[in-house]
Amino acid sequence: MHVFTGGLATETNTFAPMPTGLASFRDRAYYPAGKHPETLSFFAAPLYAARQRGKARGWKVTEGMVASAQPSGTTTRNAYETLRDELLGDLRAALPVDMVVLGLHGAMVADGYDDCEGDLLARVRALVGSKVVVGAELDPHNHLTPAMLANADLLIAFKEYPHTDVLERAYELVDLCAAQVEGRVKPVAAAVDCEMLVTMHTSREPARGFVDRIQSLEGRDGILSISVSHGFAWGDTEHMGTQVLVYADGDAAKAQTLARRLADELIGLREQLSVHYHGIDEALDEALAFDGAPVVLADGADNPGGGAAGDSTFILRRLLERGIGNVCLGPLWDPGAARIAFEAGPGANLPLRIGGKIGPLSGDPVDALCTVKAVLPEMWMTGLAGTPVAMGDSALVETGGIEIVLISLRNQAMGTDLFTQLGCVLAAKRIIVVKSSQHFYASFSMVAKHVIYVGAPGAVTLDLNTLPYRKVRRPKWPLV
Repeated sequence: MHVFTGGLATETNTFAPMPTGLASFRDRAYYPAGKHPETLSFFAAPLYAARQRGKARGWKVTEGMVASAQPSGTTTRNAYETLRDELLGDLRAALPVDMVVLGLHGAMVADGYDDCEGDLLARVRALVGSKVVVGAELDPHNHLTPAMLANADLLIAFKEYPHTDVLERAYELVDLCAAQVEGRVKPVAAAVDCEMLVTMHTSREPARGFVDRIQSLEGRDGILSISVSHGFAWGDTEHMGTQVLVYADGDAAKAQTLARRLADELIGLREQLSVHYHGIDEALDEALAFDGAPVVLADGADNPGGGAAGDSTFILRRLLERGIGNVCLGPLWDPGAARIAFEAGPGANLPLRIGGKIGPLSGDPVDALCTVKAVLPEMWMTGLAGTPVAMGDSALVETGGIEIVLISLRNQAMGTDLFTQLGCVLAAKRIIVVKSSQHFYASFSMVAKHVIYVGAPGAVTLDLNTLPYRKVRRPKWPLV
């Protein structure tokens, strides 16, 4: 069997201020054909899984380009077309193949392309023909489109949020695609639009029970795979929203019946699935009143993993104004401040202008006298599924009893080593503020006594009715 694999992925926040260009991909992950390292990287899980299965089963595996960018604003036409055409060129050079498995996101939007994944899969299908099996792994925060469904034999999304099952879903994708090539299964898809937007935190009920239940249905009674597309609320596209996708073995009616039933269950759970959040002062009051520490405050509105800049100062400013100390906050993306702290070195006391650089949703810069506690060149953080995440030259500075992690490569909080490798002792803190919506939870829940989701201003605001949607197909609960 000859397998081709590669990937092209980013999550596009169409309301975010910064475009996603070629440099954004090169900053995070860009590997030309055949150059991906032996270790797993986040959007190359299908490549990694195909590589391992290929070694065990004697497949020929051709590895094409892999590129992924930190979520941000609309991808430039040049970036998308350049990377798309490179990946397609790698595939063309590998032909003939029996199977194509790709690492995609599902919510990539470029100038002139509202459905990048649908466009890419259509071009893949045109190259390989109708008989070659084409599959892709997706992030659940995708826009599941007719073009994606029409041009792929199998689409499998991560089930967990935080996304801790990236590799497991990649093996599932590769194994089911191989079974189709060998004629052992015939996947038939059914997708049902729930006409709503939900974010399913699988760290809590009822999402935990729902995901456990759909996994128990897979591999039984002809059901091959079930995915829930949460949707990505900050991407203004026609097909944005929550959908249920079921693949049955050769039985379209069975797939449709189950997808409809599961979609109806989700609709009934939507109020319970919604993320409940507090304003900044209310969240701080709750944290201070809580009997136990540390308390984690999630600043999801400034989550770089959703396209925000990661440099907002709204929570930092209120902490300072209220004189709340014994706090750590991070990561705050400010390459300039990080560079100055590096130049000064540990132990230095100096004035710094922190954050608030990108635009109104970043707030105003905070001017403060800071002590440099630690610096670390080219720092890496432990990401989801153990994948490494580059943070660039980073520094820990302290002002007013608040320790702040400054980074020079934009990323969200995922591993607790974001703080600990700089000498910040999390267990001793009263409050930990993380720039993340939910991916922090897998690691930080191990030290937190309580977690509060904060509704601060930002490009990934939780108040969806404040966003100026133009393209979303309605009705779409909870949009007015």
